[in-house]
Amino acid sequence: MRLEDYRYIYFLGIGGIGMSAIARWFHAKGFPVWGYDKTRTPLTEALEQEGIIVHYEDDITNLPQEILQDKENTLVILTPAIPAEHAEWNYLKEQNYTIKKRSEVLGIITANAFTIAVAGTHGKTTTSSMVTHLLHHAGVDASAFLGGIATNINSNLLISKGEREQELVVVEADEYDRSFLTLFPDIAIVTSADPDHLDIYGDSEELIRTFQRFIGQIKPGGYLLLNKNTDPRLTAQIQPGVNVISYSLNSGDAYIQNLTIEGRWFKFDVESPLRNIGSLQLGVPGFHNAENVLAATLVAQILQVSEDQIRSGVQSYKGVKRRFEFVYEGNGKVYIDDYAHHPKEIDAFMSSLRALYPSKRIKVIFQPHLFTRTRDFANEFAESLSKADEVILLDIYPAREKPIPGITSEMLLERISCPVKSLISKAEIVDNLALNTDFDVLATVGAGDIDTLVKPIKNILEKV
Repeated sequence: MRLEDYRYIYFLGIGGIGMSAIARWFHAKGFPVWGYDKTRTPLTEALEQEGIIVHYEDDITNLPQEILQDKENTLVILTPAIPAEHAEWNYLKEQNYTIKKRSEVLGIITANAFTIAVAGTHGKTTTSSMVTHLLHHAGVDASAFLGGIATNINSNLLISKGEREQELVVVEADEYDRSFLTLFPDIAIVTSADPDHLDIYGDSEELIRTFQRFIGQIKPGGYLLLNKNTDPRLTAQIQPGVNVISYSLNSGDAYIQNLTIEGRWFKFDVESPLRNIGSLQLGVPGFHNAENVLAATLVAQILQVSEDQIRSGVQSYKGVKRRFEFVYEGNGKVYIDDYAHHPKEIDAFMSSLRALYPSKRIKVIFQPHLFTRTRDFANEFAESLSKADEVILLDIYPAREKPIPGITSEMLLERISCPVKSLISKAEIVDNLALNTDFDVLATVGAGDIDTLVKPIKNILEKV
């Protein structure tokens, strides 16, 4: 199919971070765009301010007249999070509208582009935003579809100026629902392949097989930048002629040396088979972020970005909203918000917090995400969260799932071994914090709607 054959674009689930980026792309290209989402958020409000019409009730009477009167020229784009009983989706299916998943549309958009795809069960949003920033900072014309709001561009979308003969696109390659199999990258980064989304894959072996298929789709002559700590079986289906560079914090073809921490700054040198670079300074802290920027640096080197441009690009990188985001500092307290929702991510986050604040009292508020993920990794979650001095658990955020008997935050709380722990409802958390400010560092952690607490918590801390 050709996107230019369509006149109208309608999104089911327009407020998702990946969906909204594509909606913005179509809007920027001059297409009339509408969409449904179940919840009004700052992101959907931003889309409305940009001129995209969004509604929040699942009712076919809300479908715009233009698409009702011109089915042949309407493209409907669907997120996997839309439930099977959704009225609008079922009506559009019954009427035989062209309905494509977000991942299919992303595959079509990137089909003729030089594609840099960043995959991994964690780390892909930060790494893809780092790649985007290093290229944009160096004046390399590129588009980017990101899974978070990159602070430097204040968006999840970057649109190229059309200066290159072949468009260059950076895309976050999502393994959920096997979405990344629509992509055929010229350069692929795989940051991690830890077990996750077992509700989709069934077991970790199937997840590995799917990553093998993705890696097998890298074009001959292209590059795979593979985190050395991933499963060695991942390259089983790789095409002949693909260049493989392994990387990690401490070992691989590319690695980091002489890492020191000064305040928030991580300072280090890069050992790279493409070219060593000294004296890099990253202002978004975290050992995992140093590793992610190493992968982004390798992409920049492949694309001939100069050493000085890489160095200044790394130093000017400001991060992604909700990824180790410093929300508040003052009155002897620090408040950080992070999207971590997998035990490995929480482990990396806590290790970095401890490195930054080795003698401080750390309090973590965690919202588990998905009943299946909580069930599958309960012991691992408990172990990583136990590194805090105090843990507050919120109820499990269900997202697309129905409850599973016996899988609750109470079950998880029992397994956590930190000195102080409790279960508090989301509605009560702000009042609780107003009365209990016995911490030096506070972190809100999770991928659900815990982000709605960020502003109220910041307001409380400003009054302490």
